Formats: sequence, structure tokens, C-alpha cells
Amino acid sequence: MSMRKIYRKVARKHGVSVKEVKEEMQKALDYAYTNTPDDGVTEAYQKQVPSKGEIPTPDEFIRYAANKIKK
Repeated sequence: MSMRKIYRKVARKHGVSVKEVKEEMQKALDYAYTNTPDDGVTEAYQKQVPSKGEIPTPDEFIRYAANKIKK
């Protein structure tokens, strides 16, 4: 399934726009990556998600999660 279809399906299911889905996902990722417990474990898992910046985009996170599920 393409990224576009994924976003459209989620947006339709929740009665919001695709833009809103992406914005809310990015807010959630930003929060998760800036408010981590100081246990080292969470940060280690976060570093497994490939991203161009310090915080992954929704696209980067979905690709990572989908690949993990496939394995």
C-alpha cells in the first residue's frame, strides 16, 4: 500500500484531512523524541528508526514500522 493511500485511509476513518493526519503524527513523534525517559532504552529503540534528521518524519516512521511488522 502506498503512503498516500495509508494517509487517505486514516484521514477518512477519522474524518480529518490528510494534512491534519501528517501534522498530528509529526507532533506525536516530536513529543516522543523530545520527552524520553532517562533510561537509555527508549533512546536506543528510537535510534533504530532511520531518519534524515534527529526526529523521523511520519513517512520514515511508517516505513520503519511496516518493515518491522513484515519481519
